[in-house]
Amino acid sequence: MSDAVREAEAFLAAHWSPDVDPVAWRALVIDERWAALRWPSQWFGRDLSDDDAKAVEAVFAAAGAPGPGQDVTNLWAGTMLGYGSDELKAQFMRRLLMDEVAMCLLYSEPGAGSDLAAIRTTAERDGDEWVVNGQKVWTSGARDADYGMLIARTDWDQPKHRGISFFWFPMRQPGVEVRPLRQATGDARFNEVFITDARVPDTNRLGNLNDGWRVLQTALFYERVAMGGSMVGAAGGARPTRNAPRGATAAAHGSIPVPDISLVKLAREMGKAGDPLVRQQLMRLHSRRQVNQWNGERAKAAAAAGSSSPLASLGKLFMAQILHEAGHLQGELLGMSALLDGDQFPTARDHNYSQLNAYFFSIGGGTDQVQRNIIGERILGLPKEPEVDRDVPFRDVRTSGAASPR
Repeated sequence: MSDAVREAEAFLAAHWSPDVDPVAWRALVIDERWAALRWPSQWFGRDLSDDDAKAVEAVFAAAGAPGPGQDVTNLWAGTMLGYGSDELKAQFMRRLLMDEVAMCLLYSEPGAGSDLAAIRTTAERDGDEWVVNGQKVWTSGARDADYGMLIARTDWDQPKHRGISFFWFPMRQPGVEVRPLRQATGDARFNEVFITDARVPDTNRLGNLNDGWRVLQTALFYERVAMGGSMVGAAGGARPTRNAPRGATAAAHGSIPVPDISLVKLAREMGKAGDPLVRQQLMRLHSRRQVNQWNGERAKAAAAAGSSSPLASLGKLFMAQILHEAGHLQGELLGMSALLDGDQFPTARDHNYSQLNAYFFSIGGGTDQVQRNIIGERILGLPKEPEVDRDVPFRDVRTSGAASPR
């Protein structure tokens, strides 16, 4: 037994109780450095190896005590740890771990969704600040956000991947307008954000100037790990909760049962649990979920080691497929009643919601097509797709959108 495991057992024996106040417990876990075991001790970690961290996490899990794991799941704090200055980390790390800062992702644009490197939002230097102009879209949580992780073009004379910088952008300021977007599900969890002469200090830049693409890859990896390993949005349950955690990633909008478990229950209720074809489909879903869980563990181990493994893309793509298949099976189990909707038909309503919401996983965090490209190129070793504009200064790239600055 390692020293870390013994310390964890002693800590839990002294402090843990199922009746403890959740906020007070979270603060204690963070301050005693149990929340991010693999991180440096300076930033609320314990410098543990992955094996030792897993052993400690198992001790907490056996006790039913929440706490560890933020080193592989906290998108905001993980990105800040990797690229923020010590001053920024001192200001934000604990607050991010405590989920006290409302955040959003300012990546996609109307003309730069799957190809994020084609962003046209511009940041121009003005003394110690940057003046930002542009538009972002599909931004979860923007209406309530205190800060956004923003990518903006800071050098139009470099090729599209190299003229981008990454900012910790204050949302609550003049020049930032947030408009909700109504989804097919009836929700409005996404927004478009219009930025007009808004400002961000240069001290809020993460990573080197014009090297924001590197920072973005780390942030996207955290998001895909969360989406690939999450059952949130799965078919077979209620709509997302209204009060999801403020610091949650785009994957974390509510709590819905694991699809194979909820669908087994539905199959029994509909008298179809003995149908061999239904049983085969249920087992296929269960097997895929189990395989994806193992893949998620591999991706989380890579994240803990500081690597942005393409395994996260494999898990994210697979999860989207699981959700689509689960929604389809749910409709088969319901039969003609699946065509009903409204609060008076809650099971059918949730089926329709689940099928529509599955497309969120196929789009958010990078489309299924983007994930397939990553898997093909970085896991299977297939040739990259041709990119005729990869080495062209971005101001000279031909586009059907707005004109480049001259």
